[in-house]
Amino acid sequence: MYKLRGHHIFCLLGYRGMGYSKDYIENMTRLHQTLREMPKTSVQLISGPDHLCDKYPNNGKYHCQDDHIYERDAVILEKLGLKIGQILKWEEIEAIINKRIIPSDIQTVCKSCYWRTYGVCEEGVQDILNGKGLRKVK
Repeated sequence: MYKLRGHHIFCLLGYRGMGYSKDYIENMTRLHQTLREMPKTSVQLISGPDHLCDKYPNNGKYHCQDDHIYERDAVILEKLGLKIGQILKWEEIEAIINKRIIPSDIQTVCKSCYWRTYGVCEEGVQDILNGKGLRKVK
C-alpha cells in the first residue's frame, strides 16, 4: 500500500518522467508505473509527507512541509470528496476523478504549482476521462 497526500493524486496524472532529482524521478516512476499496471493497488490518503516526499532532494527548504502545500492537499481532497485516512484502490480514485474533475480544475486547484504551466496535468485528467488511465512513462 502506498501513502499519498492529496495533491500527489493530481501530480501522478500529469507525471511524464520529469522531477526534482534522479532519486525523486526513479521513486515517482516506480510508484506511477505500479499504479498504472496494477490499478487495484491500495492507497492511503495522509496529511503531510508521503512516499513521494521521501525522495524530495535535501538541497534547501523542504517544500513538502510548506503551508501552501497542505492547503493544496486539502483543496484537492475536498474537490474529490475524499478524507485523510481513507484507503482506496487506485482504480477507485480514478473513478472518482472521472465523476468529479474536469481538466480546467487544474488551473484553479493547482494555481500555485509551477508544473501546471506544462499542461500535462490537464492532459492526465483528460486521459482518465477518456478511460485511458495513467500514461506510460518513457
